[in-house]
Amino acid sequence: MKIEPIYLLVFMLFSITFSACKERKGATDEFLEKDNATENTTIPEGYVMVWHEEFDTPRLFGGRPALPDTNRWYYETGNHGWGNNELQNYIPGVEGTDTCVMVSDGTLKIILKKKENEVISARINSKESWKYGYFEGRMKLPRGKGTWPAFWMMPEEGHTWPDDGEIDIMEEVGYRPNWVVSTIHCKAYYHSIGTQKTGEKYIPAAQDDFHVYSVEWTEDYIHGYVDGERYFTFENDKQGNKDTWPFDTPFYLKLNLAWGGDWGGVEGVDESSLPAIFEIDYIRVFQKSK
Repeated sequence: MKIEPIYLLVFMLFSITFSACKERKGATDEFLEKDNATENTTIPEGYVMVWHEEFDTPRLFGGRPALPDTNRWYYETGNHGWGNNELQNYIPGVEGTDTCVMVSDGTLKIILKKKENEVISARINSKESWKYGYFEGRMKLPRGKGTWPAFWMMPEEGHTWPDDGEIDIMEEVGYRPNWVVSTIHCKAYYHSIGTQKTGEKYIPAAQDDFHVYSVEWTEDYIHGYVDGERYFTFENDKQGNKDTWPFDTPFYLKLNLAWGGDWGGVEGVDESSLPAIFEIDYIRVFQKSK
């Protein structure tokens, strides 16, 4: 029986795709079986992995970079200033010929770039939320005055900021390169009234090398870490007062790269540093085993 060339091409493409998916599934299964799905020895005792994103999506047909899985992530878009007078316009990953987010070579890249008379970037959120756990990401930070990368958490049912809480796992601003910060915000403690609870640590070459940024969040405390070393502690005062501890509801994860703003732009912005890239190797979520 003669096979038409078009059908042969379709069959070949299907076979390649099926093999790639099968190979990836096998790799993922092996990953999940090994040491609670991590080789990182900094995970606190008693935790097991419940969710992870390795950003290992193969390149699309034709060699084009892939995008984050929209079954797991969604975009926030617009140039609203985001409460901090930020200057960037967040686009939905790809807009026309402009790409501000891609998955390639095993990492997620969030790209801050100039487009005509504006600066564009991306902000993505996890579709899943968790109450308590150990949350970590391995990342390399961008360069340039005006950059403001963030790995943070907001409440699933948040309606009022800062009353409903915010957990900042890692932030850095480009005018203070390699100084990383972990912070919480709530009604009693936040930066606008100068009462925020925060910790900071200098990490040499954080803009050149990957480091692991994490928080452990329990009903008793929130601890911030970098490479397994704790540098921030916020304890529940056990007063049952939401003003001082609103951290008993599910929170979701956020990744973004901002430009300027009340903190990122304190010393101005330097457009010669664009494009700037915030690179994320993986995000992993652990919770206490039952």
